[in-house]
Amino acid sequence: MIICEYEDGKWGDVKLVPYGPLQFTPAMMGVNYGQACFEGMKAYKDKDGQVFLFRPEKNFERINKSAKRLAMPEVTEEMFLDGLKALVDADRNWIPSGEGMSLYIRPLIFATEEALKARVANKYMFAIVATPAKMYYTEPVSVKISDHYSRAASGGVGSAKAAGNYAASFYPTQLAIEEGYEQIIWTDDATHEYFEESGTMNVFVRINDTIYTPPTSEKILDGVTRDSFIQLANKRGIEVKIEPIKVKDVIEAQKNGTLKEVWGVGTAVVTTVFQALGYNGEKLELPRLSDEESFAVVLKNDLVDLQTNLSEDPFGWRVKVDHVLETV
Repeated sequence: MIICEYEDGKWGDVKLVPYGPLQFTPAMMGVNYGQACFEGMKAYKDKDGQVFLFRPEKNFERINKSAKRLAMPEVTEEMFLDGLKALVDADRNWIPSGEGMSLYIRPLIFATEEALKARVANKYMFAIVATPAKMYYTEPVSVKISDHYSRAASGGVGSAKAAGNYAASFYPTQLAIEEGYEQIIWTDDATHEYFEESGTMNVFVRINDTIYTPPTSEKILDGVTRDSFIQLANKRGIEVKIEPIKVKDVIEAQKNGTLKEVWGVGTAVVTTVFQALGYNGEKLELPRLSDEESFAVVLKNDLVDLQTNLSEDPFGWRVKVDHVLETV
């Protein structure tokens, strides 16, 4: 793992050390007051054993955006990218090969000062840990459109990848699971009339042959996978409209047969296709499209092929990880 400590107004040396526990107390301010944010990213191994990261500069930009919103010190590009490459190089033998396989990587920043006082902390840790990972969801899932709970509010921390955002989502998700759903489509906090995200993913809706996705905002996370899907769709000539999505329009499209697909995207899942929407006590089934008919699957395959070096990379998104360590 990578660790680096912040104290006296500056970051110290970045260290690559064996993965293991760190010594903290229950008075650690990150635990008590929630100053903690993270990123999710992956490393991939191609058929020749070469290792690649995917758009790591976007994760670097976003972790600093999150840190700033949570009043934490930003990390330098050298700390983040060089530390990331050193860790992935050291762990390259842990990166599994094959379809849907990757090394999931978790950079994070959290307050470590011991103080039971609600204020900005003076000590922090930047760390990067990783674990081999396989495909998250393999089958389509059913999702409930939320009519009460919201993921984020205007003026809040929805656009930051704050740890507390995930804690707040667990209870409503539990309730949805008890009703027979796997996930939630979050709606706006003021009216619950607009789609925002789904679970821990950005959400896409296809009506006829047009894709819709909500614009990012202070309530919606600027997802790397989301942006990649939009650009890949544009490359294929598929129309994408980035605009607010009304719940009533999606339900109406389901009723009249023009709703073709709804799906979520994110680093961990890549793509999760939805098979049914729960709304007002009804479970509304979605069409079951073949892989060739599904924009969600076609774009997912385009993305995975690019990530795993099975296709050309016209965007310059793929970053090869060279051997940077003398010993591993």
